[in-house]
Amino acid sequence: MIIRSSEFICAAVKPSQYPPEGPAEIAFTGRSNVGKSSLINLILNRRKLAKVSSTPGKTRTINFYSINDGEFRLVDLPGYGYAKVSKAETADWGKMMESYLSGREGLKCVVQLVDSRHEPTAQDKQMYEYLRYYGLDGIVAATKADKLSGGELARNLAAIRRSLDLGPDDALIPVSALKRTGTEQLLEKIREALE
Repeated sequence: MIIRSSEFICAAVKPSQYPPEGPAEIAFTGRSNVGKSSLINLILNRRKLAKVSSTPGKTRTINFYSINDGEFRLVDLPGYGYAKVSKAETADWGKMMESYLSGREGLKCVVQLVDSRHEPTAQDKQMYEYLRYYGLDGIVAATKADKLSGGELARNLAAIRRSLDLGPDDALIPVSALKRTGTEQLLEKIREALE
């Protein structure tokens, strides 16, 4: 799949603010500070389309992007698991995510990002279970793969696969925004999900 163009459509916190249903949507989710914005910018060939922040938990809205002049949409979901967010904000985040994931007809799949250097957190596992419940699972991107040696990466990928209980058909793709690796495989999986 080739990304020829991408443009920001809108930011939303509730369904009434979503763009109208239309093109298929592929969403990205992950823990705060997992490198989601950097990866989105890399696959879209844009430097600053998704805001990269030194402060984790900066994305507090659901951000919609039009890809290839409306061929499909990429949806950037707020990062989860940031410790400095209040309980009330965490509850609001949960409602916002549930309303999008459970009620969006055009949503084809969710790419879940996990940090390749660590075992998935309890929240990572909970999110993957949630995606599985809604039939949106199947693609996991293990970020920051450049930080590990080949042997370490292979061991960690096996641990991630076990921890999230990934099936043989579930994709686990090591990616690095810094080294610009893994994006072709990820885009291929996205293309398959859109078909």
